[in-house]
Amino acid sequence: MSPQKQSTPRVLISDPLAEAGIQLLQKAGLEVDVRPGLSAEALIAAIPEYDALIIRSGTRVTADVIRAARNLKVIARAGVGVDNIDIPAATEAGIIVANAPTGNVAAAAEHTIALMFALARNVAEAHLSMRQGQWNRKAFMGVEIARKTLGLVGLGRVAGQVCRRAVGLGMQVLAYDPYVSAEYASNLGAKLVDLDTLLAQSDFISLHLPLNEQTRGFINEATLARMKPGARLINTSRGGVIDETALLAALDSGHLAGAALDVFAQEPLPADAPLRRHPKLVLTPHLGGSTTEAQFQVALDAAQQVIDVLQGLPARYAINAPLIPSTDIEFITPFIDLVEKMGRFLTQFQPMQVERVELTVHGPLAEYDTKILQAAALRGLLADVVEERVNVVNADIIAQRRGIIVSEHRQRHHHERYENMVTLVVRSGDESVSVRGSVLHGEPFIVAVAGRWVEFKPQGHYLVSWHRDKPGVIGAIGSLLGAQDINIAFMHVGRLSPRGVAIIVLKTDEPIPETLLPQINAILGDGFQARLITL
Repeated sequence: MSPQKQSTPRVLISDPLAEAGIQLLQKAGLEVDVRPGLSAEALIAAIPEYDALIIRSGTRVTADVIRAARNLKVIARAGVGVDNIDIPAATEAGIIVANAPTGNVAAAAEHTIALMFALARNVAEAHLSMRQGQWNRKAFMGVEIARKTLGLVGLGRVAGQVCRRAVGLGMQVLAYDPYVSAEYASNLGAKLVDLDTLLAQSDFISLHLPLNEQTRGFINEATLARMKPGARLINTSRGGVIDETALLAALDSGHLAGAALDVFAQEPLPADAPLRRHPKLVLTPHLGGSTTEAQFQVALDAAQQVIDVLQGLPARYAINAPLIPSTDIEFITPFIDLVEKMGRFLTQFQPMQVERVELTVHGPLAEYDTKILQAAALRGLLADVVEERVNVVNADIIAQRRGIIVSEHRQRHHHERYENMVTLVVRSGDESVSVRGSVLHGEPFIVAVAGRWVEFKPQGHYLVSWHRDKPGVIGAIGSLLGAQDINIAFMHVGRLSPRGVAIIVLKTDEPIPETLLPQINAILGDGFQARLITL
């Protein structure tokens, strides 16, 4: 039996989070429970009651957790890595997964540089020696950073910041990343090279990789052997990207001069782990994002995205939904709402077995990434007619499963009537129906139905129907509704020619009872059937 849905959305925070994030959630009127340290069983038992979950690296959100999360709409990671979340399971369930990739970038980059200096100058071992009452300068001879080559494996946000700092220190920077261009690397001050070149030429190698099936064990016996003799390795990304046994062997053999690790395959690192005892290793307990400034910012970023999702807005850094650049969100958001309502309108106006969906974007809007509009259209079309929860996360998965073909077209010149316009067409065999919409003064409007121009804000109760354009029809419908004390808010008639087949869109302040439809259809005549639509 499903738990009773709470009127106030509830947020579970299962890892420590800066107080600023908690306060932001509470100011938004959300009910917040902070319960760090939950066991897997306790999390599964608790999660059905919550609409949102905020975590850091400690909580593992498994498929079992997601199956139990009947009300969950968003999982927000207060940090960058999301390898502790089963993203395919969340996507299948229609749960948005978002992270906070920018809040701790500077902190992680600075920690990388700090570890590089610690390796170069034996800072940790020298400090420990001093604590033990020794004074042994000869034992801690170091190397200079300037004029050395730094190899960056991965050139994302953190690596980009490391690159800029390393260039400022007088280092030459090489980068390996199959997903960036040489121009992008050059603008950061790095030279893009293949992996073998980077491994062979770098004095220091810093890893900046996500953890997935392609990167697990990326640094292994073979890649370590291809590194320059005497090189030093740094990892502040994810522990699983290094084969730790192979790393110890490379240190023992002297092939590597040292390594500095902030992350590990198993965290917390066991007290008896061999890594803890090796003299050529500098270790820190996952401190990359552990600055006051970073924790404050990632908490705010995670909390704000939870608020946005629960208010029906897109998450700024969604992992499993179309990503909207921050500069585009204000412009795109009203179109997301518009297209979803266009889909809901068509589902109610002309129900059919959907086989194909066509989205055409007109005007300057066509210059934007409009993938999220496709997802919004599918949500509008399917949400009220399928059993699964449908949203922008899983709409395309559900469409594919049902054999629905989705296509998009772009017309970069604006339409003669509207600067930006979206046309949504649904087809089933030879049957089709269309609706058009635009955003006017920041508000979504449907502007045409089945080729007839109308203009109304899609919000409220509507009666929509074809009818023969002749005297008396509209008046008779108005009299019928008036007799039932149903007030007409406005009415639009769209037609191609006088006395032809026209469409009527009539909004009422109160919903029209379905029991009135036979009388309305009798007034329309000619076999026309009115539809009651709620948007």
